[in-house]
Amino acid sequence: MQKISLIEEIKELKREKNAVILAHCYQNIEIDEVADFVGDSLYLSQQAAITDASIIVFAGVYFMAETAKILSPDKKVLLPRLESGCFMADMINLKELRNFKNQYPSSPVVCYVNSTAEIKAESDICCTSANAVEIVKSLPDNRILFVPDRGLGTYVASQFINKEIISYYGYCPTHMRILPEDISYMKNKYTDAEVFVHPECHMEVIKMADYVGSTSGIIKRAKSSSSKRFIIATEQGVVERLRRDIKGKEFILATDKAVCENMKWTKLEDILYSLKTETPEITVPEDIREKAYISISRMLAVPV
Repeated sequence: MQKISLIEEIKELKREKNAVILAHCYQNIEIDEVADFVGDSLYLSQQAAITDASIIVFAGVYFMAETAKILSPDKKVLLPRLESGCFMADMINLKELRNFKNQYPSSPVVCYVNSTAEIKAESDICCTSANAVEIVKSLPDNRILFVPDRGLGTYVASQFINKEIISYYGYCPTHMRILPEDISYMKNKYTDAEVFVHPECHMEVIKMADYVGSTSGIIKRAKSSSSKRFIIATEQGVVERLRRDIKGKEFILATDKAVCENMKWTKLEDILYSLKTETPEITVPEDIREKAYISISRMLAVPV
């Protein structure tokens, strides 16, 4: 099937079935052509929740589709490639989280939204890479457990002198493949470039940044900056969209190793098949969904 007819068929089927298509910005950029919303995972789930759509098709990974279901329990949520998981989210399970909590009784758990529904449900409050520092600041406790990402947890810890942040050992393989020597090489090659770094990266990489921020933060800063050249230390898909959407500026990927393979599995053909068959459907047990919803709601109640 030719690409243009494939796109037209998806759009027509989307209208017929009252579906909304979400595309995470690490996805193949062609997915944007049929997406209603493109962006970070929580933003996408929030946008889908306020639509009148009956079906949510999430071009992303498993935990993202779960989050969409947590926020939209009455909508059918589809994940076109069921095997699209997140390596970091899979680094912790319920038993491991409970063991972690038992080592530090009475310490609240801040859970990065890049986690499964059951981990969110077992945590006290969620956070994103954009609001993690403010969420931790909002807690009165001096010792806080952070799961599952030690990269983001270490960055958050660096922002406090009066709080102990104990991070789980999980990490994002894609961001951890970005090394200090990659940044040094690019800075020497492009001496006028600003360096933008995602906080899931190594702390040594973060220390070399002109700006540290979430995916949406990086995009917003790139638009507003007076600089004309940027070294971007996050997943390749972000750089592709920056190049497409912002003219007159140059965006350089810190390393060609910054690619999330799981995020690239979803193709337009998968979205079409998912819409046609309304599979694979993602479900979350109601008791877990309710607890996870509380953790997300507590985060959203914190002014940032």
